[in-house]
Amino acid sequence: MTEIAAPSGFRNLWKRAITGLILVAVALGALWFGQWSFWLLVTVLAGIMMYECGGLLRLPARKTLSGAIVIVCLMLVFSPAYAPVDRLDLMTAAVVAVVLGFAFWSARLAAGFAYIAAASIAIVFLREQGGLVLTLWTLAIVWGTDIGAYFSGKTIGGPKLAPTFSPNKTWAGLIGGIASAMLVSGIFVMTTELPALIVIFAAVLAIVAQLGDLLESWLKRKADVKDSSNIFPGHGGALDRLDGLLPVAICVAGLSITGWAS
Repeated sequence: MTEIAAPSGFRNLWKRAITGLILVAVALGALWFGQWSFWLLVTVLAGIMMYECGGLLRLPARKTLSGAIVIVCLMLVFSPAYAPVDRLDLMTAAVVAVVLGFAFWSARLAAGFAYIAAASIAIVFLREQGGLVLTLWTLAIVWGTDIGAYFSGKTIGGPKLAPTFSPNKTWAGLIGGIASAMLVSGIFVMTTELPALIVIFAAVLAIVAQLGDLLESWLKRKADVKDSSNIFPGHGGALDRLDGLLPVAICVAGLSITGWAS
């Protein structure tokens, strides 16, 4: 039998809103200046996400910390001090991450390492090679998906999307997230030189973002925790905030490489 969620209130809305606005301001500032500022922000967040990932996987502290340190060291290779990130870097990053992971840790941490490293390098690649507008669109559709899903899910309720490991998510939230991402993309089409095709891409990428969210929800359910950490008031940890961006960044980088999103 399909589980139904009743419309619910917006708990901690002001705390979430204030924290969210601060995070968006920091992200936009780093994105605008690019180069070292954007790379530094991505690198710090990659280290935090890797540490949180180890915690969700219930790995020993030494393995969790070493994973965070190595991903930061890996990101140094892709800093502005060296040549800009190119296609070969992006395609080989996951392979290198898997090799490092299997050499030093476990298959579970290797998978997490590869996922977070590939997404982190992908977003740096987008800023360097795709440019400011394409990277901003990538962030905007994820933010739009989150906001649309949150408000439509809370307001409408209805059948749950994945009640086993994410009881708060509904089909109404998914549809609202898709609609919001497409609306945001429509604005980009009217105000930038991005092709109209991005509106269609946005619908698919909104689903990809929700899948990234569900993946982290599954990991949190297995670890029996509410959030990956508590560094962001009202939002949890870096993985809680960026779970949808990780797979979307990888997908958009792929679209950019193939010329579909330029």
